[in-house]
Amino acid sequence: MNKEEAKSVLGKALGAYRTKTYNELGYLLETQDTSEVTAESGTNYQLEIQAVWDDEESGNLRVMRSIDDGGWRAFMPLTDDFIIAPDGKFLDG
Repeated sequence: MNKEEAKSVLGKALGAYRTKTYNELGYLLETQDTSEVTAESGTNYQLEIQAVWDDEESGNLRVMRSIDDGGWRAFMPLTDDFIIAPDGKFLDG
């Protein structure tokens, strides 16, 4: 897996979730979004996006994303995350 390409694909996928509100992201506590994306190189990547309470229920949400190419990286995917507070502020900079 090309790490730079995978990070780019993951970053693009992240952009759509960073535009959502705290309330809109809440559904990710109950389910995960999964998709397959074909990069410019022709490599197929699998994306998974889910959320957990970062500290306490009804507090900050940690939205986590992972990507792999279906090969051995499926056992150790690249990951990224962000934290959003109930007031809509991002806590990751």
